[in-house]
Formats: sequence, C-alpha cells, structure tokens
Amino acid sequence: MNSETATDTTDLLAVAVAALGGATRDGQVRMANAVAHAIDTGEHLAVQAGTGTGKSLAYLVPAIAHAAESGKTVVVSTATIALQRQLVERDLPRLATALAAPLGAEPTFAILKGRSNYLCLNKIHGGVADEPEAELFDPFEASRTGREVTRLREWSSDTETGDRDDLPTGVADRSWRQVSVTARECLGAANCSYAQDCFAEHARERAAGSDVVVTNHAMLAIDALSPATILPEHDVVIIDEAHELADRITSVATDELSAASVTLAGRRAGKLIDEELADDVVGAAEMLGTLLDEAAPRLLTGLPHGWDAVLAGLRDRLWRARSAIGPVRASGDTDGDAAAARSAALTSLDELHDAAVRVLAAFDEPDPAKRRDVVWLAEENLKSGTRRSLRIAPLSVGGLLRASLFADSTVILTSATLVLGGSFDALAATWGLPAAGNRLRPGQEQTDQERTTQDLSAQARDVTASGKAVPDESGTVRWSGLDAGSPFDYPRSAILYVARHLPPPGRGGLSQEMLAELAELMAAARGRTLGLFSSMRAAREAADELRERTDHTILCQGEDSTSTLVRRFSEDPETCLFGTLSLWQGVDVPGDSLSLVVIDRIPFPRPDDPLASARARAAEAAGGNGFLSVSANHAALLLAQGAGRLLRSTTDRGVVAVLDSRLATARYGNYLLASLPPFWRTTDRATVLAALNRLTA
Repeated sequence: MNSETATDTTDLLAVAVAALGGATRDGQVRMANAVAHAIDTGEHLAVQAGTGTGKSLAYLVPAIAHAAESGKTVVVSTATIALQRQLVERDLPRLATALAAPLGAEPTFAILKGRSNYLCLNKIHGGVADEPEAELFDPFEASRTGREVTRLREWSSDTETGDRDDLPTGVADRSWRQVSVTARECLGAANCSYAQDCFAEHARERAAGSDVVVTNHAMLAIDALSPATILPEHDVVIIDEAHELADRITSVATDELSAASVTLAGRRAGKLIDEELADDVVGAAEMLGTLLDEAAPRLLTGLPHGWDAVLAGLRDRLWRARSAIGPVRASGDTDGDAAAARSAALTSLDELHDAAVRVLAAFDEPDPAKRRDVVWLAEENLKSGTRRSLRIAPLSVGGLLRASLFADSTVILTSATLVLGGSFDALAATWGLPAAGNRLRPGQEQTDQERTTQDLSAQARDVTASGKAVPDESGTVRWSGLDAGSPFDYPRSAILYVARHLPPPGRGGLSQEMLAELAELMAAARGRTLGLFSSMRAAREAADELRERTDHTILCQGEDSTSTLVRRFSEDPETCLFGTLSLWQGVDVPGDSLSLVVIDRIPFPRPDDPLASARARAAEAAGGNGFLSVSANHAALLLAQGAGRLLRSTTDRGVVAVLDSRLATARYGNYLLASLPPFWRTTDRATVLAALNRLTA
C-alpha cells in the first residue's frame, strides 16, 4: 500500500459505508479499529456486536486492508450458509469495488467448503455408487433418489462450480452422496483421472490466490484435526457467529459406531478382499448390534461387562480387512472405478477402526474428570425404525483450539452474543483462552453483580480436551474483549416481561396457567408472535391448544420447511410462528410482523444430555459448580439468542415474555438476566398487556 492510498481504518470504513449507502455507527467504528489493532499486535480479540452494528463491514475492512498490505490471506469463518452467502454474494463484491481505489487494487475473495459439498466427476462418470440405505428399499424412495441422481449427472455438465449450494433445486442428502465424496474418500489429484477438471480442486486454487477466503467452522475443525493442510496459508482468522464455534468443532470431532455402518463397510470390502474376511466384519457388526440393542441409551462411565472383548474384536477385524485391501494405487496402475471403490472401502474401514480404538482407550484414565473423551449410547428414531449407535466426543475442545487455531494465527471472534452473565469468560473457556481478558463498555464501572457472575462463569474453565487445566492468564496467549454496543435503544424499544406469578414449569407438559397467559399475550399483540419452545413436543402442544382459543393463524415448525414458515410469518402480521432450536437463532423478521417473542421456559440442556452431564461432572470434580458452568451458560446463550429475535431494526418495538418464573425467583436468575440486552424489565402482566395493546392498535 503506497503513501497515496488510504491507510487509516476509520477512513477506509467511511469510504466503504458511503459506497454501500449506509451511515456511520459509533460501535462499528470502535469495532473496526479494535480489529485493526488486534491484527497489528497479534493479540486475539473477542467482540460482542449487537444486531444493527454492522459487524461484517467492521471486520472485513481492516481484514482486506491487512491482506492488501501484507499479501497474506485472511480466513473468515461462519456457522451458517446464510451468512456465507451474505458475505460472498453481497458484502464482499460491493466492498471490493468500493476499496479498489483507496487500496490501489481491487481485493479478491473466494469461498471454500468441504470436499463433500462439490460434485465428484470420478464418481459421476465412474458409476461407483454407495450401498443403499435401509430407506431405499422403499420403492418410492428408490425412484426419487434415481430421478435426483439423474438430474445431478445432467447438472454436472452445466455447472461451473459443482457447488451443492448453486444447485437450482435441492436434493436429498442420500442422492447427493451418490455424486460426492468426503476428503478421506477422495483419490487425490495424483490418482484421479478427472483431477484437471475437479470442482473441489478448482475451489482450493481460487482460495489460495485470494485476499479473503470465506469458509465455515467445520472446515476450521478439519484443518485443526487433520495433519494435511486444508485452508490456504493465512495469518488472521475471523470467526463470525463465534458463539457456535465450540459446538461445531465438537460435532466434527465426534465419532460413531453402529451395526449398520460396520455392515456397510464389510459389504464394500467384500468386493475387494477374501469373502471370509468380509464375513468376519459383518459378523462383528452383528455382535455390536446385539450389545447396543440390549443396553439402555445413556452416558457410559465405563465399558459394560463383555463390551471390551466385542469392541476389540471389531477393531481387529476392521484392521485385517483394511490391510488386505492395501493402499490406493496410482492412476496408471488401475482404472478410476476400481480406485474409487478401493478408496471408499478404505475410508469406511479406517474411520470405524479409529472410532473403535478411541472408545477402547476412552476409559484408560480412572478419573472421569481427566478423561479426554465422553462415550454414550445414543438412540434416534428414523422412518425405518429406531437406530442405536455408540458415540464418542471430546470432553472439551478448548485444548485443541488453543494448540492449533490460537497458536498459529491472530484470531478475531465476534457475535451478537458473547457476553454471558456480564463476562466474556464463559465462552472464552470453551475456546481454551485464559480468564481475565475482558474490557467493559466505555465508561462502565464493574458492579458487584458482574464480579459475581465472572466468578460463576470462571468455574467452567478447568478441563480441556487434553485433560489438563486451561493455562491461567500468566500464559503466553493474550486476548481482549470489547462490547461494541448496539444502535438500539433497548430500554425504550423493548420490554422484558418475566411471568413471576406462574408456577415453575414441570415435566408434565405445558400448564393451563401458562397456556392462558400465552393466549392473553397473543391477543394483546394481535398475533405477531414468535413462540420459542424448549422442545418440539411443547411447540406442537401449544400450537394445538392455542388454535382452539384464538382465530390467529398459528404456524408450527415441522409443518413445512422452516424457510417457508418464516416467510409466511413475515408476510402476514396477524400470524404466529411456534418452534424450537433453529428458530431461537435463525429468524430475522424486522417490522410489524413481530411484536412479541415468547419463551416457554429457561432453555437448560436436557438432564439426560450425555455430553452436558459429563462436562458438568468434570467441572464439579475440578472444584466448580457443574450446573452453573454448563447448564446455566448453555441457557444464558440461548436466552440471549432468543431474545435477540425481537429487535432487528432501529424502528422495531415489542416485548420479550419469559413464561418461566424461575428467571425472577431462582438464585441463578440474575446471572441469566445479565446475559440479556438491557431491556426495560417488569413482572407486571397488566403493564405488558397495555403496552402491547398500544403498540399494535
């Protein structure tokens, strides 16, 4: 960047905002300068930026400036496809044009996804298909899949990207798997006849030469877990939607063993090895299935009697089959079909073998609080029946993130929700960062309540995936936190109503008192209600009951695609929408269609959630409070996300109603309240009903 170009972050941001037709926002300027400072100093930064702050521009402008000046790539990671599209299709193209003149060149950008998101030409032209799932024995499902695969094959000749998200009309996952491969199934450029035309390789090439690469949290996890280099060389990582980072990393690091998956691996191997060896694998699958069917779904604190022998036998049989196949040979030694079949079989056997080894080693440490992994028996209901599996996940991903992500790059973490209980510490702990890296809002004094909530959230800091304590603030990792604020005038724009008079929620479904309260609130709001429930059962029960008590249209999640339901809700102001988890975080409906957000109960994790239970036990074993460090933080994050659905523009007004009296009466209530925006608060029903009547009259 020469001396004649703009180098000041504030000036560059002003150029960008003007070009995009926006207005200067103080919080956006503070955030942009903080991001620039972090990049310059190498100190990690966590930024809470409320809705309407303009955080995308606030981190993209200094990131692009850094890339232009240093010649190095900046990686931006998101949790959702919607934000990826916003960045790549709207924000970055406009920014590149706006900043071309002050930077002296037009910045470049690219999107990079996991290999399974792209068509595999070798699989398409080679005709190598996956074994059918149980559902495909249904003639209707088989016919539908056949039609979709045919359409995908035709599309492969027209598309320039091969990216599933560019497909005009979506297809089922099982259909997409017939034309794609995972990273482990890929033959590699040296062994594939279609390497020159590979969509995934072209995407990686575009990313390698770009100033900004947009990816997702799963790719970050794969890059951290894999010995191979997945992302292009970079020195700065910006993590948007950072409140979801730990959960997404945990998901990628979770392995699974099921009778069906082992049987499929045996069938794949059977085409390549001695029949007796393949039968041994299928036999091991049957023994595993018997174990899983005879046990109740639960967290395992040790392997039940006889399980170690069955799992060891499974491990050994998988390895013998894998050894018999041998490595994938170079493309000159065999045809593409055979190489693809060999690669698919090896991938299945490797993944299952590694999972069996991991489960067997999980209980070597006698102290549960020091174990790296959590093992549980899971059960899920499918169209074809109940499916049991053995799952294993890291107790924490903090150690992994600290050793990989934070050790190799300067990291900016941002979201509308990062401050829980008045502190960044709770989420910092899940990322493997030390405590006490916080800044308060400008001019804000630290209150006794904030000191108390920091002490509570600090109890979550103790256990990492490595089984060791997170290093304290004397360590070499340095970070700071900034609350950039929000353009919303929360006390004047919204009311937080806690129904203190209602009985605490029980396990027997929704109480009649709560349903009557909800009906009154909906009537005062004249519809315009987003109901956020702790379970689909509760959402359906409330929808069924309220349809009998009101003339308003009530949409319920599951009755159509979520995007269609949200669109219908936003188009008709007198419509209500009820649902569960994805609505807590995924609804953006500004304007008159949403005046009331109702939360049925504090969203604690289920008491039988195995991972949450194990993490709570670990916190308690380390001297902390498991409930506060795990359940309360989980609830605080979701409450803040749910309450954030109400105000989506500076002109929005309304009420967030929590129908769980514990928020006003329980000891932990203040901790949860400290995680919410500073709405005007009341427990008086008459005041809230009058306000809603005035607002929607």
